[in-house]
Amino acid sequence: MSVTSSNISAAKSFGGFFSWGMLALIAATIGAGFFFADGIDALLTAWQVPEYSHGPLIPVLSALLFLRQLKEFPERPGAIPDRWPGVVLLVFALLIGALGQLSNISDIVAYALILWVGAILLISFGWSTGKHFWPPVLHLVYMLPLPGVIYYKMSTGLQFVSSELGVWFLQQLNVPVFLDGNIIDLGVLKLHVAEACSGLRYLFPILSFSYIFAVLYRGPMWHKAVLLVSAVPITILMNSVRIAVAGVLAQRYGLDWLEGFTHFFEGWVIFLACIILLFLLARIMLFFHPTKMGLIDALDLDTDGLVPQAMRLRLVRASKAMITAAVLMVGAAGLWTLVPDDRAIGAMDRDSFAVFPRSFGDWRQEGPPILLKPRVAKTLKADDYHQVNLVRDANSPAVGLFMAWYRNQGNGGVHSPEICLPGAGWEIAWLERTDIAAQVGSETEFNINRAIIQKGETRMMVYYWFEQKGRRIAWDFAAKFYLMVDGIMTGRVDGGIVRLTTLITPNETDADAEARLNEVLLGVVEPLPRFMPKT
Repeated sequence: MSVTSSNISAAKSFGGFFSWGMLALIAATIGAGFFFADGIDALLTAWQVPEYSHGPLIPVLSALLFLRQLKEFPERPGAIPDRWPGVVLLVFALLIGALGQLSNISDIVAYALILWVGAILLISFGWSTGKHFWPPVLHLVYMLPLPGVIYYKMSTGLQFVSSELGVWFLQQLNVPVFLDGNIIDLGVLKLHVAEACSGLRYLFPILSFSYIFAVLYRGPMWHKAVLLVSAVPITILMNSVRIAVAGVLAQRYGLDWLEGFTHFFEGWVIFLACIILLFLLARIMLFFHPTKMGLIDALDLDTDGLVPQAMRLRLVRASKAMITAAVLMVGAAGLWTLVPDDRAIGAMDRDSFAVFPRSFGDWRQEGPPILLKPRVAKTLKADDYHQVNLVRDANSPAVGLFMAWYRNQGNGGVHSPEICLPGAGWEIAWLERTDIAAQVGSETEFNINRAIIQKGETRMMVYYWFEQKGRRIAWDFAAKFYLMVDGIMTGRVDGGIVRLTTLITPNETDADAEARLNEVLLGVVEPLPRFMPKT
C-alpha cells in the first residue's frame, strides 16, 4: 500500500474511500467469498459446537492484531516491487481450495481460506513488509475445527489425563472413587469421561488467548513459548480440580448441590481461572527476569490509532498483482459455478443393515440387533449401523459384529476403535496392522487391525478395518487419504467400519479365538458390498 500524491488524488477523484485498487481488493474478496463458500459454511457449522463457539471472535481479534502491527510499518512511497510472491501463494490457496471442493471435504476449503488471507496481505504490502504479518494470519488457525481423526485422538487422551488427575485429587481428599475406563464412579454418582471432562471444551479458546497473550508479551522469546504451550496443562489442571470439587460436593452435600455447581462451574469460570493462571505464570517468570519488569509493562496493550490504520485500505493501489488476484478469484468463483451440483456425496443404491444376513454357515445371529445408547449413537453420527452377537454352539464364545456406514465422511466420519475401546475401559494389550488376504482367500489387499484387549482378567481379540469402495484399510489416516482421492475422482465420500470381537477363554489359545473371527469374517465379507458399495 504505497502513498503518492497521484494515488491520493486518484482516490479522492473516485469518491474518497473507493479507489480502483480498493475495487480490485473488493472484487478479489467477493470472489473468494463465493469460491470458499463451502469452507465458510464449515466454519459456521463448527462454531455451533461448544468446543469452537469462540470461533467468531478469532477473525476480529486477528484483525485487531494486524492493525496494531500495521502501526510499526509506515506507508511506503512509490511502487512496491515484491508483490508477486503473494500471487503465487494465492494460486496455491486456490489449488488447496479446489482440492477440498472436489473431494467434498469442506474443512480443507476452510484451511485454504487462511492461505488466501496471507496472500492478500503479501499482495497489498509486498513481500518485504507483508511477511511480518504472519502472527495475525497464523492466529486464524484457532477458528478452524480440527480434522476429526486428530480431534478425537487428542481429546480422548486429554480427557483421560484430566480424569486420572481428578481422581487422584479425590483420593488425596479421602473421597471414595474409582476410575473404570470412561466412568468415574463416586458411589452416589457415576460420571462418564465426556461429562466429567466437559471443561476441556474451553481448551481451544484458552489456546487462542494464550497465543494473543504471547504475541503482546514483551518478555524474552522463551517466556512467549512457555505461555503458549502452558494453555494445555493449565486447562487439564483446572478441569481436574473441577472433577475433584464435584466429587467432594456429591459426597458431602448430595446430588442437588452437584447439579447446580456443575452448571455454574462448566461455564466461563474455568476459562477465567485459566486466564488468571496464565497471568500468574507470566508474573512469576518476570519476577526472576533480570529487568524486574512489571506485568503491565510487559504487555503491549496500546490500542491508539487503530482506526487510522484501518483507513489505509483506501490507499490500496491498483497494481498488476492486485488486479491479477481479482481476476483469478472472480474467474475461479465463476468456473466453480459450472461444476455440476449433482456430484455424488455417497452411494445411495445400497441395502440397509436391517436386511443384513442373520447367519453365516454355522454362525447365526443371537436375538435382535443391539441398539446403541442414545449418547453413544449421537457421538457415532453414523447414517446406518448394525450391532449383533453371532453364536455357533453352546461351547463356543460368541462373536460380536459391529458395522457403521457414513454417507458423507467429510463431516467427521469414522471413529477409530483405538479411541472407543479405551473409553469403554478396555486396555489395548497388543495391536498390529496386517494383510490377511492369504488367510481369507482375497485376491486384493485385505488390511486389518488385529488386537488383543483386556479389562482385568477378561481378554478379547478384535479385528477391525475401514471399508471404502471395496478397499480394506487398517490405518485411519490412510482412510482419510483415500477419502480425499475418492472425493476428487468420483465425488463420493461414503464409507464405514467393520469390527469383530470375541472372548478369549482361559482354556484356549489366541489362535482359537482368531480362527473364530476368520470364520465369521469370511461370511461377512461376501454380502458386504450390498451395504457398503464398491461403486
